[in-house]
Formats: sequence, structure tokens, C-alpha cells
Amino acid sequence: MITYISMLRGINVSGQKKIRMTELKAMYESLQFKHVETYVQSGNVIFGSTERNTGNLSEQIEAKIEEFLGYSVKVFIRTVDDFKRIITNNPFAQISSDPSQLHVTFLMTTPTPDQLRKLVIPKAESEQYLISRDVVYLHCPDGYGRSKLSNNVIERKLKMSATTRNFRTVNALYEIARERDR
Repeated sequence: MITYISMLRGINVSGQKKIRMTELKAMYESLQFKHVETYVQSGNVIFGSTERNTGNLSEQIEAKIEEFLGYSVKVFIRTVDDFKRIITNNPFAQISSDPSQLHVTFLMTTPTPDQLRKLVIPKAESEQYLISRDVVYLHCPDGYGRSKLSNNVIERKLKMSATTRNFRTVNALYEIARERDR
């Protein structure tokens, strides 16, 4: 059994695409996933599965959500090891002791060299970002809500789906999933 962390893009934001976490948990359980647990109301789910292909898992979950709720939601799936790598490699963790200034944007795939060459993301002078494999690390000292490094901008510039979580949530998801793997 592999422990996975999934993140749904754009649910329960400004009253859009509402999903109650009890419904979400039931959907995951209906797919025969084990030890399903949700974390906060923004569509974070830790679960176990014997399936090794995260693309297959995403497709199954996306289809189930559309079947039950009638709308499409992108689902990003990572392993416990992926989260450990993401946390360990955060280049801004040493810059800021305030985790509310740090965010991680999860990309659907790793950008191609061509996408990266064409990438210019507008940002405030105080902001920083770094793309590493399938994530964008963000340092937003004035707050993510005021940042020019929004999820929508990153999606538009890279021409791929993305979802952003604050670093506190990333760490909490990792700790929950890591405890399961012990």
C-alpha cells in the first residue's frame, strides 16, 4: 500500500466548486482507497492505494468527482517522498521564519525546457520564485493575497494546470502522510 497526498485545484474558493469534506472522503472510499483522511476545507486528501500510476489515480478521482458533482476538478497527486523532497529543497525556508510567506505551487507536469525559456512571471520587487522539477517555490513577504505570483498567472505562463498551498499546509500534509508510512 502506497500513501498518497492529493490536492484538488480551485474548490471551496470564493463559494466556487463546493465540496464538503465528508462527501470527498466518501468519493475516495468508493474508489476502494484506504485510510482516507481530509485536511482542511481546500481539498487535501491523504489516502492509500496499491495503484502505482499517479496519472491513473488522478483520472479516477477526477471522473468520480465529475460523476458525483457534475463539474470538473483537476487533481494533483504526490507521494510522501515527493513531499519530503519538496520540503527539504525549499530554497526560501532559510530566508523566512514565517511560513505564511512561503508557498508551493504544484504543477501538473515538469515544464519542458522550452516552457522554461519562455517563462517570465511578473513579481513585486520583494518577491522571489524558483521552479524545481514539478513545483514552483514562492516567497511572498507581503502576503500571497497581494502577490503577483498567483496560481492563475503561473498556469497561464506555463500553459498547464497548477495548484498552490501555503508551506504550513505542505508540512502538515507531509506529517500526516509520514505518520501513516511508519
